[in-house]
Amino acid sequence: MSTVLLLCVSNLFMTVAWYGHLKFPDRPLWQVILVSWLIALVEYCFAVPANRLGYLNGFTAGQLKVMQEVITLLVFAGFAVFFLGERLSWQHLGAFLCLVGAVAFLFADKL
Repeated sequence: MSTVLLLCVSNLFMTVAWYGHLKFPDRPLWQVILVSWLIALVEYCFAVPANRLGYLNGFTAGQLKVMQEVITLLVFAGFAVFFLGERLSWQHLGAFLCLVGAVAFLFADKL
């Protein structure tokens, strides 16, 4: 699997681990922590190989991190809209554009 695809899968799991419990406020905190940790374990099974493969294939640690942040924002935006029923605003677009700028800075030598 490619680095980007592995990062996308890992971010899907991590977003569910960190924010999925918001849909279930009646559950005890210890239960959502336990379930979140179990989901995060699966996330690590994708994130660690993604970063290792990416690093071995020429990405710097900084490039991997900023790539992960952009993917995180995209995954979270979809999750917030489709799972939590939230609306996106101009602030979300502004945050995404700032991250695109970060990508441009860190990948400028590859353009």
